[in-house]
Amino acid sequence: MRVVSLVPSLTEAVAVTVPDVLVGATDWCTHPAGLDVTRVGGTKNPDVPRIAALAPGLVVANEEENRTPDLAALRAAGIEVLVTEIRTLDQAFRELARVLAACGAGRPRWLDEAEAVWREVPRPAARLRAAVPIWRRPWMVLGRDTFAGDVLARLGVDNAYADHAERYPRIPVEELTSGDLDLVVLPDEPYRFTHEDGPEAFPGTPVALVGGRHLTWYGPSLVEAPTVLSGALRAAVR
Repeated sequence: MRVVSLVPSLTEAVAVTVPDVLVGATDWCTHPAGLDVTRVGGTKNPDVPRIAALAPGLVVANEEENRTPDLAALRAAGIEVLVTEIRTLDQAFRELARVLAACGAGRPRWLDEAEAVWREVPRPAARLRAAVPIWRRPWMVLGRDTFAGDVLARLGVDNAYADHAERYPRIPVEELTSGDLDLVVLPDEPYRFTHEDGPEAFPGTPVALVGGRHLTWYGPSLVEAPTVLSGALRAAVR
């Protein structure tokens, strides 16, 4: 089996579980550290001829991260493409098992551990209402039906825009700052929010800076995500 991954979190899952099968990954695939495979462009602009030259038996992708025309071009080149859909934590666990099985792997211990730690997440004493910006210039936030929104909900944080018609709506910052929010959650991807870039836009509202890998990735990081995210959220509202 030769596998190319077009999704950073799936790249990590495959590389940690069956490292010998992975031959290609995107430029954005940063984990595990020191990953030594052929780089095939970005998630939105993969180099189809380069992927075809690797002669993969399988390309793993995601319906949200990757574009339909690129996946169609890979299929037209005779390459099998497995497309995941992951909008909830439960869906993530199912799709990870499917991807790894397609790569010829058995069920890894880290996947069992991830399911176990998420089952044991304690019920929060009080729930918080939050906005979750993922971009600025223009400001965009998590809307309905997102994996990150489900992760936060399980940790006691309700997305203020969970009922929005769009999954990633553009919201003027004036609306964000005038809303009845307990918290603003700023991940470091896709936009790299930092202590100096983001919190200043929300004076008077607690801000939690969190790692995008723990909030939006589905893979081995899910094992530590509940502890890491809960710590950042609690620290913001003390």
